[in-house]
Amino acid sequence: MAMDVTFLGTGAAYPSPTRGASATVIRFEGECWLFDCGEGTQTQFMRSHLKAGRITKIFITHLHGDHFFGLPGLLCTISLQSSSTTNKQPVNIYGPLGLRSFLRRIMDLSHSQLVFPYVVHELVPTRDQCPMEEQKEVSFVDRDDVSLEEVQGTAIRLDPVADSYVLVDNEQFVIKAFKLFHRIPSFGFVVEEKRRPGKLNVQKLKELGVPPGPLYGKLKDGVTVVLENGTTVSPLDVLEDPLPGRKICIFGDCSGIVGDAAVRLCHEADLLVHEATLDDTQAAKAIEHGHSTPKMAAEFAKLCQVKKLALTHFSQRYKPASQVGEGDMDVTELKRQAELVLDEQEVFLAEDFMTIGIPIKNKRCAS
Repeated sequence: MAMDVTFLGTGAAYPSPTRGASATVIRFEGECWLFDCGEGTQTQFMRSHLKAGRITKIFITHLHGDHFFGLPGLLCTISLQSSSTTNKQPVNIYGPLGLRSFLRRIMDLSHSQLVFPYVVHELVPTRDQCPMEEQKEVSFVDRDDVSLEEVQGTAIRLDPVADSYVLVDNEQFVIKAFKLFHRIPSFGFVVEEKRRPGKLNVQKLKELGVPPGPLYGKLKDGVTVVLENGTTVSPLDVLEDPLPGRKICIFGDCSGIVGDAAVRLCHEADLLVHEATLDDTQAAKAIEHGHSTPKMAAEFAKLCQVKKLALTHFSQRYKPASQVGEGDMDVTELKRQAELVLDEQEVFLAEDFMTIGIPIKNKRCAS
């Protein structure tokens, strides 16, 4: 069950010749889940090893243009490259309140028709996610008629007890959102694979007289079986301890978290993807504009005891050493600043088309 993260856009504000606008992909079980879709993301897909047609879920962290202006074009291109006879499943799109209205209007004004349905699920923000002067009334967004291609989505509200939003919960994984503070409401997402059943203990199976075959599969799936001699065998009798799932956390733009859900949900994540728009010497400016620095990202990573930290969303002033010009800064300085805070966690500077694998865990969970 391969799982990896590929960065398609790692720049802030706008796409450039060296960095695309924000876009990150998680691949899991043959599916592609896209996190943010800045302008030009469809071109980045074409330049990568990924297939845009395999996108089943899209998550938008916040409604600043460099994070979602590429969404209408990407959907239309996927449609053009798809067969009208293909029974493609709906693309589920999750994002802040207002995203549904944006897509409806732009699809309507451009007379765009998709050969597959899409569903927009909107996260209802709270008033503590942005400065008071930036708060806008968006209660009108659900008054339009639903288009032929759009399936009516849901409004997802904050669970006041868990202080988070449950987006997806199935047999394999759970995806939740948590609140961030930015100039407009912003969200982070955690993708957590559920615990996998432990291996069958063949020796115990033999001792209990379980014959090889279909009964092994039932026990592996957690089903109690009764043998021909009347003996009842529970999965607990023959399964080793379950294996922990993998966890990836992806932050939207922010100068901090809201509440304590982010710390809890990101605890011991295999990978934390966190923005570092400006370097530590520009901390006051970063916070003023609702952004983070390497030190801020690293402090959160250390607090959560994550395994790896990937910095992304760099201001266009930060360049590779070979491209540094007047007024520019070597981007590797941002990595150094993060490493000063951390102990043994590995730090990555995200680059367009970089892929980070998330290996299966072999250490068993405690019973």
